[in-house]
Amino acid sequence: MSIKVVIIPARGGSKRIPRKNIKAFFGKPMIAWSIEAAKKSGIFDRIIVSTDDEEIASIAREWGAEVPFIRPAELSEDLTATIPVISHAIQWLLEQGEDLDAICCLYATAPFVEATDISKGYAELTTGDWAYTFSVTDFSAPIFRSFQLSASGGVEMFYPEHFNTRSQDLPEAYHDAGQFYWGRKESWLQGKIFFSNQSKPIIIPRWRVQDIDTPSDWQRAEQIALQILSNN
Repeated sequence: MSIKVVIIPARGGSKRIPRKNIKAFFGKPMIAWSIEAAKKSGIFDRIIVSTDDEEIASIAREWGAEVPFIRPAELSEDLTATIPVISHAIQWLLEQGEDLDAICCLYATAPFVEATDISKGYAELTTGDWAYTFSVTDFSAPIFRSFQLSASGGVEMFYPEHFNTRSQDLPEAYHDAGQFYWGRKESWLQGKIFFSNQSKPIIIPRWRVQDIDTPSDWQRAEQIALQILSNN
């Protein structure tokens, strides 16, 4: 019988926010929020953290995750993408004799992820021939009226043909919410991309989404957390 596995990638070499995966966030290590959400969902047979760092491994185990292997250095560099990391963990599990079908990647810095969203991701994956389901949210402003700074110090529109288009007449655009990605075993191992017609989005409200890559991202996440916790 196939099992459901969540893999939480958490390398130790974060630079812009040192040790961000285990930095304290509202009373617990950041990674603990993801581990607890995975446990709360009640759908996983194994919760595995993929890391190259012994301290992260120790903390992950304290919060109830497995760390059955240490990730190789060549998969722990700054530019290492997510899919190879998850594929490595899948290959390891297959070598141990596990029967896998759907595998979830859950980011270690997703303190606002909810167990119900994770469960919905799995349910939607099984509704059709989807390669992936993953968390998305909408942009706060129309991307077709966006612009960049020019070399002269002014601005240049990316889509100047839409300067006079009303916002309500433009299509709604979405972006990766950076929380979780459910994928079939073959999708991960074949390196299929997330952003395609083979992927089904799980829409997350914008107020519950925050990428955490820089100190200012962390500060904004703290402000969001204050609002969420005060309403619970």
